Amino acid sequence: MKYISTRGNSPALSFEDAMLTGLAPDGGLYVPESWPQFGFDDIADLAGLSYEDAAFRVMKPFVGECFDDEEFKDIITRAYAGFNHQARCPLVQLGENDFLLELHHGPTLAFKDVAMQLIGQLFNVALKRRKSRVTIVGATSGDTGSAAIEAFKGLDNVDVFILFPDGRVSDVQRRQMTTSGAQNVHAIAVDGDFDDCQARLKDMFNDIDFRNEVSLAGVNSINWARVMAQVVYYFTAAVSLGAPHRKVSFTVPTGNFGDIFAGYVAQRMGLPIDRLIIATNQNDILHRTLQSGTYATGTVTPSISPSMDIQVSSNFERALFGAYDRDGGAVAQLMDELSARGAFKISQGALERLRMQFDSGRCSEEGTSVAIAAVQQMTGQVVCPHTAVGIKVAADKRLGSGVPMVMLATAHAAKFPEAVQKACGVKPALPPHMADLFERDERIEHVTNDLGDICALIRRGLAS
Repeated sequence: MKYISTRGNSPALSFEDAMLTGLAPDGGLYVPESWPQFGFDDIADLAGLSYEDAAFRVMKPFVGECFDDEEFKDIITRAYAGFNHQARCPLVQLGENDFLLELHHGPTLAFKDVAMQLIGQLFNVALKRRKSRVTIVGATSGDTGSAAIEAFKGLDNVDVFILFPDGRVSDVQRRQMTTSGAQNVHAIAVDGDFDDCQARLKDMFNDIDFRNEVSLAGVNSINWARVMAQVVYYFTAAVSLGAPHRKVSFTVPTGNFGDIFAGYVAQRMGLPIDRLIIATNQNDILHRTLQSGTYATGTVTPSISPSMDIQVSSNFERALFGAYDRDGGAVAQLMDELSARGAFKISQGALERLRMQFDSGRCSEEGTSVAIAAVQQMTGQVVCPHTAVGIKVAADKRLGSGVPMVMLATAHAAKFPEAVQKACGVKPALPPHMADLFERDERIEHVTNDLGDICALIRRGLAS
C-alpha cells in the first residue's frame, strides 16, 4: 500500500514513511492510492471478535508489510490495554433504534485516545527500529493534546510540543495537558484560537529548514494513521448492529472532519453505511459549506463544545480530493484560494458528490444544553456537550426508517463539568485515575501567535 498527497505533487510513500512524515512536502495530506475492499464475508467474519482482533483485520491492509503480523498485533494489544471497558468502544442503547458509540473509555476520556494510543505504539516501534528521534508538534482544540501527551510521555525517541488556544479549552482539558510531569512533553498556550494554532503548525511543516532541523513530525488528524485507527470502530459498531446483513447510519459531532472522514473510508471499503451525518455546533462551517457550496471561514465563537470551535477543517481536504476525482491540482488550487482569501467555491459536480456522501446539521448553544438535559431525564445517561450536538442533529435528521442510528459519544461528560451541570443539574465526576487532577502542579508555557516565537520556544525546549 502506497500513500499519495491530496495536492498531487509529492512522492508516494509507504505507510510508515507517511505516518512519520505527517504532512506531505507539498502541503497536502496523505491518502491511500486505493481503498482496500472488504466483501460480505469479510465483514460478517468480524462478528464476535475482540476489538483488538477486529482492529488487526481492518487496519492490516493499510499497514502492508511495514509491520509483520505478530508485531502489529502486539502494538494493537498494548495500545488498548489501558482502556477501562472490555469492549473498548461499546454501544449503549438510547432508544428503539438509537445508539451511542462510547469512544471515551481511554486514559484521557476522549475519542482521540482510540487513535493516539495506537499511533504512540507505532511511532515507538518504528523509531527504535530506525534508531532515530523526532519532534512531534500538535495543535489542539482540547482533546488531541492530552491524548498525544498521554500516548508519548516518557518515550525515549520523542519530544512533544502541544499548541492550544489560551483560555479556550476546558479546565479539565488544560490540566490534562499541563500536569503530566514528563520531561519530554511541553504544553504551550497560544494567544489565539484553534485555527491560529493549526495555521502555525502548518507553517512549521512548510518551513523545510525548521522541519529538517528539529525532525518535525505531526500527530494531528492530518496524520493518516490517526484516521486509519478510527475506521475500526465504524466496523465494530456496524457489525454489532447486524452489518453486513443490514445498513447502519452514523451521526458524528465534528469540527476538523477527521472522525467522520474515517466513516467515509469505512464506507468506501465496503461497510454498508446508509447515511453519514455531520453534526456541527454554532461554528458550523461544514454545514454551511454543504448547504451553499462555498467554503468561507468566519469568526470562531467560543462555545460549551470547544473541541468543535473550528473554521478551518483540515481533513475536509481529503474529502475534496475524492469529490474532485483525486485531482491533486484542483485541490491545491482550492487550498491556495483558502489561504489567500479565506474562501473557495466548490464545483457543482464535486458538491453533488459530497452531498451524496454526507448530510449535515447544526446545533445551537441552547439546543446543546437542552439535549444534555433531555438525554439525562429520559435515559439517565449524562453526555458531554459534543455528544449532545450529535444527538440533537441525529434527532433532526431522523427519517423514521428501520436503519439503526449510531451517534458518536466523543468525550466523557466529566471533561466539561460546568456546562453539563448547568444543563442537567448533575456534575459528572472524574474517574478514580484522574480524581486528583486539580491538585497536580501545572507546567505551562505561553507564547504569542507568531511563528518565529513558537519556533524559538520549541528550540529552547529541545535544548533544555
